[in-house]
Amino acid sequence: MQLLKSTEHKILMKELKKSYKFFMKEINLDEHSKGYGLIRDKSEFAQEIASIASVGYGLAALVIGVQHNWIRYEEAFKRASKTLDTFLKNVEGTNGFFYHFINMKTGKREWNSELSIIDTGIFICGAITAGEYFGKEIKEKAEILYKKINWEWYRNTDNNYFYMGYIPEKGFWGAWDMYAEQLMLYVLGVSSPTFPIDESMYDAFLKKRKDYKKIKDIIYTYCGTLFTYQFSHAWIDFRGKKDLNGIDWYENSVKATKANRQYCIDNQEKYKTYNKNSWGLTACVGPKGYSGGYGAEPCEANLGIENDGTVAPAGAIGSIVFTPEETLNTIKYYYKKFPKLWGKYGFKDGFNIEGTKPWFSKEYIGIDKGIEIVMIENYLNGTIWKYFMKNKYVIDGLNRLGITKEKREKETLITKN
Repeated sequence: MQLLKSTEHKILMKELKKSYKFFMKEINLDEHSKGYGLIRDKSEFAQEIASIASVGYGLAALVIGVQHNWIRYEEAFKRASKTLDTFLKNVEGTNGFFYHFINMKTGKREWNSELSIIDTGIFICGAITAGEYFGKEIKEKAEILYKKINWEWYRNTDNNYFYMGYIPEKGFWGAWDMYAEQLMLYVLGVSSPTFPIDESMYDAFLKKRKDYKKIKDIIYTYCGTLFTYQFSHAWIDFRGKKDLNGIDWYENSVKATKANRQYCIDNQEKYKTYNKNSWGLTACVGPKGYSGGYGAEPCEANLGIENDGTVAPAGAIGSIVFTPEETLNTIKYYYKKFPKLWGKYGFKDGFNIEGTKPWFSKEYIGIDKGIEIVMIENYLNGTIWKYFMKNKYVIDGLNRLGITKEKREKETLITKN
């Protein structure tokens, strides 16, 4: 465990346990229900709606709970096993992909949502982690679900990108054409024993670079929103690894996180919510509802960002493995400065003090509590990294993509093969 100052450590542990409680409380545990194990997308509204990504983080939360003696091993094992049964038997999907939002009780599609490749990816990462930790039938069920995913079906053959989404009423739409949170998809896709993609898909997506002030050569995402630099790193331990072109994705997220913080410092006269200890622009709930447009430079010039001063605690907390000192200072600042930002599941989803009356979200969102609990645990003990990185398909995927501890030139790899 990292050596922390006592105040920061106490707050961090409180946030870890309260984030864990989200996944233990906002869940269907009715053993007679077709939706057993499904976890709500958010805590306060749309109580009947689950998110498959929330379930992925919830499976990781079971591992963390056992490690901290918050739940008995036998109980966590049962929950994980029965949750995977729900996905094998009841959750609606096609070609191994599941709908983004589903009914808590039935597992059927809700809100006319898409068959989501990225949310399926997050779910299967959680399933793989639980499989490696618990073993036995949980590992078997996770592998069955993984093998069902037809990654090639989701590929646009015209440009070699993954589509962004699929809706039965209109078909595929969009493209994962730039770097974002999707690295996990290539790692899992190339090593699939049933429906593999070609390694060239990893090379195909754009890796645009910009500087932000003194922080140089960042491979940036569209809006510069922090979750895009976090989600794949929650599962894959990229530390000390480079790909065949010398890209170090871990160091890239370190730089992007520092740029996000510096952007907040540079814009604190425009937005009084921002300062050196109040930063972390990422998708979250704001005063006008949920927005994916909160972000920082560098970003895509023709898209831009849509900031209104809202800050998400998950932005900084989910970056603790990249900027530990800065994040620890921030959680102490939030905890001491804004009592209304703290509640039953720890830090709420967002806050904004731009108006005459400070605004604090009433909601907790599963993917935001999820990135917090996983990254805090990785920072403290490396637990999720440890077990996810044991999976043979993950190991094979990283090797196939050339993301290894030693930088190797492509010619060398070709010669060896």
